Amino acid sequence: MEFVIAAAYLICLLLIFLFSLGQLHLTWHYLQSLKEDQKQVLQPGVWPLLTVQLPVYNEQYVVERLIDAMAALDYPKDRLEIQLLDDSTDETVDLIASKVAYYQSAGLDMQHIRRPDRKGYKAGALAYGLTLAKGEFIAIFDADFLPETNFLKRTVPHFSSPNIGVVQTRWGHINKDYSLLTRLQAFGLDGHFTIEQGGRSHAGSFINFNGTGGVWRKTCIEDAGGWLDDTLTEDLDLSYRAQMCGWQFTYLENVEVPAELPILMPAIKSQQFRWNKGAAECARKHVGQMFGKHPDRKISWTHRFHALLHLFNSSVFLFLLMAALLSVPMLYITQQDHRYGVLLKLGGIFVIGFFSIGLFYWIANKRVRQKSDQMHTLRHFIIYYPLFLTVMMGMSLHNAVAVAEGLLGFKSPFLRTPKFNVSNAKEKRKNNVYAQYKISFMTVFEMLLAAYFAYGIYTGIRLGDFGMLLFHTMLALGFAAVAFYSVVQTKHG
Repeated sequence: MEFVIAAAYLICLLLIFLFSLGQLHLTWHYLQSLKEDQKQVLQPGVWPLLTVQLPVYNEQYVVERLIDAMAALDYPKDRLEIQLLDDSTDETVDLIASKVAYYQSAGLDMQHIRRPDRKGYKAGALAYGLTLAKGEFIAIFDADFLPETNFLKRTVPHFSSPNIGVVQTRWGHINKDYSLLTRLQAFGLDGHFTIEQGGRSHAGSFINFNGTGGVWRKTCIEDAGGWLDDTLTEDLDLSYRAQMCGWQFTYLENVEVPAELPILMPAIKSQQFRWNKGAAECARKHVGQMFGKHPDRKISWTHRFHALLHLFNSSVFLFLLMAALLSVPMLYITQQDHRYGVLLKLGGIFVIGFFSIGLFYWIANKRVRQKSDQMHTLRHFIIYYPLFLTVMMGMSLHNAVAVAEGLLGFKSPFLRTPKFNVSNAKEKRKNNVYAQYKISFMTVFEMLLAAYFAYGIYTGIRLGDFGMLLFHTMLALGFAAVAFYSVVQTKHG
């Protein structure tokens, strides 16, 4: 039994290390991309017909500002169509109807589109709207996104090659400084929208449309089989199908689209669950195809390797949770049989992975905060990197369950993330009718895990083995923090 535990523990650490190497390789590619001159694109003589799709479901707090932002887009009116794909069942319907009528009277081609049912959730709404869309290109924005007026004129010219199917832009954060939770979310997302997307783009590897803040070529969507609702991340699914068909994606880091971050832990958990489970569902769906033959595109083994890491990226939470759970009995095993102590030292490879991820987030943090002075940027990183890792460790149970469900094929409905329309802590948080949460069994288990790893701290000190003290401290604090926010913000959400 001791050998099985030790072997499982080391395998988990090695798999985490493998993922960290992938991130390190993306970091190298991203740094290389910064050395290259940005290609200049020419604005077209005649702007193409373009449809903006806005999938909405019960968004009474933000839908009016969304429509106002779309109406302000700088694009020829006779070449622009705006679709409100409204599946709402509350007063959002009337708010949209009023706004649409106002802008229609002002001469905008804005349509309020209602489906017979909500089949397929967001994917179903986008697919339905596509059958009615007049545009050659399709821009998509979620309800909390607020693009600059020049967004379309900065993205559409990048479709200069007929092989380009998508132009994706970087997410910004309207309410990044609202609370510690929003700052930590921004810290993590900035890593994805700088190094991951930029690195994959430079390497020529598969990247993904992020569900919003991007523009599709309509024929690309159709050629790849259209929007499907068999995963919770229809954006990642269509991205892989399109790129396996030979379409190319362009990522524009210099074009930012601000959006609202969730401000409640239950809402963050809901969003994380959807993203992680959906990614696992896409991995289950596409990994076999990724290693098959593709007549439309020659895929190198390097690109297949990055695609494998990309699709299974959320699985890191499974390996992290398993390694964490096994780390406490490992303290006893190494005390009873010192031969395992030598084997355990191989776990030091985890430290290398830790520094690889640290470099990944340091460069991302420095890039996003490039207007700040060096010392302020360093101080920000020193504070938020350990906090981010601690909270992510605390989320590992919740996210691991999501991944397991996705890999095993368990289905669940698409749960939206409630928006509050608040940008800073000085603004009074509204009593959001959509934020109706209950304390779940998962939160109870998170409390138990906080106690379990506190016991791990005690055990390490008692046995005089301090090698896992930092790891167990971060785990105990992470699970305690996630459970605390889950209880407090469920009660007062």
